[in-house]
Amino acid sequence: MNAPTLGAIRSCLEGAIPTIMATCTQDGVPNVAYISQVFYIDERHLALSFQFLNKTRQNILVNPYANLLVLHPVTAQFFRIHIRYLRTEEDGPLFESMKAQLAGIASHTGMANVFRLRGSDVYEVQSIEALEGDHLPAAPPRCGLLNAVRQVSERLARCTALDELLNATLGALADCLDVRHAMVLMLDPVTQRLYTVASCGYATSGVGSEIDMGQGVIGMAARERTPVRIMHMTNAYQYSAAIRSSLQEGSADLTLDMDIPWPGLDAPHSQLAVPILSTGRLLGVLFVESPNDLQFNFEDEDVLVAVAGHLGASIDLMQANPEQSDPEPSDSVPAPTGGQTLQIRHFATNDSVFIGDDYLIKGVAGAIFWKLVQDFTRLGRTEFTNRELRLAPELGLPDVTDNLEARLVLLQRRLVERGPWIRIEKTGRGRFCLAVQRPLELQEVA
Repeated sequence: MNAPTLGAIRSCLEGAIPTIMATCTQDGVPNVAYISQVFYIDERHLALSFQFLNKTRQNILVNPYANLLVLHPVTAQFFRIHIRYLRTEEDGPLFESMKAQLAGIASHTGMANVFRLRGSDVYEVQSIEALEGDHLPAAPPRCGLLNAVRQVSERLARCTALDELLNATLGALADCLDVRHAMVLMLDPVTQRLYTVASCGYATSGVGSEIDMGQGVIGMAARERTPVRIMHMTNAYQYSAAIRSSLQEGSADLTLDMDIPWPGLDAPHSQLAVPILSTGRLLGVLFVESPNDLQFNFEDEDVLVAVAGHLGASIDLMQANPEQSDPEPSDSVPAPTGGQTLQIRHFATNDSVFIGDDYLIKGVAGAIFWKLVQDFTRLGRTEFTNRELRLAPELGLPDVTDNLEARLVLLQRRLVERGPWIRIEKTGRGRFCLAVQRPLELQEVA
């Protein structure tokens, strides 16, 4: 019987069941310890996390040979991996990826200052042996992942607008990969925060909710620009609860409620966050989660990275080729309005906007909405173009990667959730109208 390869037993390295590492001193005195992270590099190499100056570390530096005992999470079969220490990397892609993964795990336990990666210890795999004993049958091999990537890619390639692209991405993940809970977040290049622009599978959309760079799985994936995958959790370390808590703390000093509820699962057990990159720039994060343990393995990560790459290229292309043939904005007579007056308040300090007592949006999206309703009430305008917004000095859009389309999608979806009285409706490429069904009363608050 041929010896198993590292790739064949890669599921054993996923962290669902702790790995046991055995080392010896130069005199042959053994030491056994649990290892928090085993990282697959290739068929001949793996990496272990160097976190503590402990006995295992001391032994490896004087005797580079060690054994790992790993257990398959499905079949419950044990494997022994014979390894030899080669080097420690303290920077570079391997180190950054392991650091982000460890930080994502630590975010659930409140031990971010304890679980600090000192280095990535690289080992050569010398041999692998399957240990005798009873074990369960293996799960049938997964088929069709490459075809799923193709189907998702084809759907995204047909999209011509950002809102269509976001809907197609989430719909394709559900149809082709059975991902039921997902969201797309975009990066605000000015505030360096991530804001939700699309989601599926949740009781509330959470569109407009925000996360800091480096915060939890999503923030770590964004900050380190590497996928972060969590295979299992306990309810005591709920990611979504931590996010909600931080959002509430961040808005505690405001007199008005500006908390958009985070849409995440109450008790997620598997999560995967993949950065959306294009031409070396971070655009956002594609995030999926599940209430089941072991839902996303390394193959799912590969698929999501491919999808995020196509998504990033599509977003970048849409931003690089804005509305080239838009006509000049035209003044138009607003549609007849009636009924109770809608009071719209704008707070200049952070461009937050309230419709009545209900918070709508803030930041650049809030400034955009305020400009639209001002032009509507003062000039009677209902027709607008993306181009004029980009050129409007009062909006203060950044010179590079303004994400205007993403902000308009965010604003459009928030208005839908706030009621039927004000809508942004697309009328063509780079063109939209403001549909207002009630009289407006604008109030500027310093």
